[in-house]
Amino acid sequence: MDQKFSIAPNSAKIFLPKLDNQPATILEYFSERFPRIDKEVWLARMAQGKVFDDESSIVMPETPYRHGKTIHYYREIEAEPEIPFRESILFQNDHLLVADKPHFLPVTPTGQSVNECLLSRLQRRTGIKDLSPIHRLDRDTAGVVLFSTVKKTRRLYHELFRQRRAVKNYLAIASVADRSTISVGREWIIENRIVPGDPWFRMKIVDGPANAATRIVLAETNGNSGLFELFPATGKKHQLRVHMATLGFPIVNDCFYPDLNQFALSDFSRPLQLLAKQIEFTDPVTGDDFIFKSQQELSHL
Repeated sequence: MDQKFSIAPNSAKIFLPKLDNQPATILEYFSERFPRIDKEVWLARMAQGKVFDDESSIVMPETPYRHGKTIHYYREIEAEPEIPFRESILFQNDHLLVADKPHFLPVTPTGQSVNECLLSRLQRRTGIKDLSPIHRLDRDTAGVVLFSTVKKTRRLYHELFRQRRAVKNYLAIASVADRSTISVGREWIIENRIVPGDPWFRMKIVDGPANAATRIVLAETNGNSGLFELFPATGKKHQLRVHMATLGFPIVNDCFYPDLNQFALSDFSRPLQLLAKQIEFTDPVTGDDFIFKSQQELSHL
């Protein structure tokens, strides 16, 4: 009997970084970067033309590794697991779509999720093939995500985020071990440098110029838990999770910080208590002032 696979409708992409021990070929890098994917899978994808660069040149097994290039590839997953939570569309016009993403649903294909991601779901739902996320949320984070619906104005929305003209507000419920040293209304400004750690999917703080900044405010407490408002000025991967853990306030059900614990990856009963609650900006195309709010709530304190 033929195996049934879920085929990604959009290519995934990966940037080839500068490495101290640079591999000889892209195939060698992929084999090291994705240890759970058998080398034969990459060879089959390359033979089928499913791995290519920005110039649409097909990557072959002997293609040399060159840092600075972006490589695209199509993925297929056998027995893709269903994610039993639904997204909603908060707003849509000729240039923009605003979605409310549930926990556990990745924004784009990743890991064992190909069609079970926000982008694929929205493409099937709206029929918009050119739909593209303007920014990202972690798989574990719920809340507001903006999508561009047409290529011709996409750059304007990306500039909105690059120039930090979109104001984002998150909510998080976190553990507060010692309430004697803090009170409601306490504020922290965190600025540091975040880079990929080991393993690669966890981030770490290192010395050097700051590339991540967050303002954090304690809004409410109940027992050993606190409700925090988070205002990121930058958008580094896992920034809020790292900054909260650094303060000693790990977000409830965080499986990565401060310690790596895989329990929450497949346990839908333990969502990360982090929500992208609101985003505010002036639309670069229409000039309209927008405030979009998630309709979701975190668990009660």
